[in-house]
Amino acid sequence: MNYGVIIWLSLLVVFLIAEASTVMLISLWFAAGSLAALVVCLLGGSWGLQVGVALVVSNILLLALRPLARKYFTPKLVKTNVDSVAGSQGLVTIAIDNVSAQGQVKLGAMVWTARSTSGEPITEGTLVRVDKVEGVKVFVTPVEVLEKV
Repeated sequence: MNYGVIIWLSLLVVFLIAEASTVMLISLWFAAGSLAALVVCLLGGSWGLQVGVALVVSNILLLALRPLARKYFTPKLVKTNVDSVAGSQGLVTIAIDNVSAQGQVKLGAMVWTARSTSGEPITEGTLVRVDKVEGVKVFVTPVEVLEKV
């Protein structure tokens, strides 16, 4: 009985099951290496040749094809409108006071609930910059306006 066929066939199945359960595009290349070694085994190659073919094929496929496969199978992250809010400037429409949990800022055409990043109150009519967005709240800092001479 040829134990090499059993070993390589078992490794092929194990790597395919591992790839199916993780979808990391790593085990797939080792399954291909096991398949290549299985072919060498069936053609009568020595144990050392089988292991060498398995390692070489697996590593070449891993290094050459994994980046391409990840590029096409990894979902693209699409920025949302919320991502464009950070860094934008707006006008305080209701005075911001973190202690009493009140404040609103108008950013473009949208009105957002606002809090002061520093914790200091900000008066109505102040020009502010958005530092971060958390849920439906923006955290803002007053923008210092340079006076023209």
